[in-house]
Amino acid sequence: MINLHWLYVLAGAIFAGYAVGSARDSSNPKRVGNALFWSLMTVSFWLGDFLGDLGNGVLVLALVAIPGARWFGRGTRESATREERERGAARYGNRLFLAALIIPLTAFVGTLAFNYTPLKGASLIDPKAVTLVLLGAGVILGLVVCYGWLKPPAAASIEDGSRLMNGVGWAGILPQMLAALGAIFASAGVGTTIGALAGAIIPHGSIILAVLLHAFGMVAFTVIMGNAFAAFPVMAAAIGVPILIEADGGNPAVIGAVGMLAGFCGTLMTPMAANFNIVPAALLELKSQYAVIKAQVPTALALLAANIVILYVAGFHL
Repeated sequence: MINLHWLYVLAGAIFAGYAVGSARDSSNPKRVGNALFWSLMTVSFWLGDFLGDLGNGVLVLALVAIPGARWFGRGTRESATREERERGAARYGNRLFLAALIIPLTAFVGTLAFNYTPLKGASLIDPKAVTLVLLGAGVILGLVVCYGWLKPPAAASIEDGSRLMNGVGWAGILPQMLAALGAIFASAGVGTTIGALAGAIIPHGSIILAVLLHAFGMVAFTVIMGNAFAAFPVMAAAIGVPILIEADGGNPAVIGAVGMLAGFCGTLMTPMAANFNIVPAALLELKSQYAVIKAQVPTALALLAANIVILYVAGFHL
């Protein structure tokens, strides 16, 4: 049966490719540090189960130390000349995006096929991991299609993949780190502690104040952790469930869904959400790494105000 273990093997292989490509980049004076960084990521995905808590903790500290000591950098080697890129763009145009669409389409169509056909009873894929496994299958399928269609050099995926990730830098793994931080916060009882403080501050029956604290709390924790999914269990345990739902009788569906949307407003305003805000700035080589965030702040504030209104009206008065 194909489960998350094999997805971790695939992800580890991709990081191993980054390590090899980094080591081969003679234009990068910090290629040894880059190769070591991606090698440690490979070890994490391939051998993390065998390292134990202490071993994985040391590995994470090493991952932090490498860019912290400025051993991580990008080279100047280009995969193609400007003229070659312009010829490729003129030849393929927007059709190049079709290859990228293979990944989500494989996950979406494959998940539907798995759930509504006899495939579900074939014991081929772990039902708990079907979408993620099919996402990995989409990556493999997209790679095969690109090689068959574009016919690049054999090492193109390794060379260009490592060049791209070295350009993004350590921010490329920040979402994974932040997701782990959210789990730590929840396990440490941060939500319970905040809930006790909120209960002492909020007057009994003051729904609007509880709604405001919940919404702004989701935004604040998302800004800190860069991930609304990591902030959600903390604020749900603090205010969402014990105060808004149990004490004030709010609609659980509205509190949960719109509370999460309030957290996404924080995603738009934080560099910690690196995959949304910092990585695009690096890929587009913008002058300011915070340019994306600056453009999104007005939208985020408007959406937050709308979410607060929806939480109060739909959650308690409809």
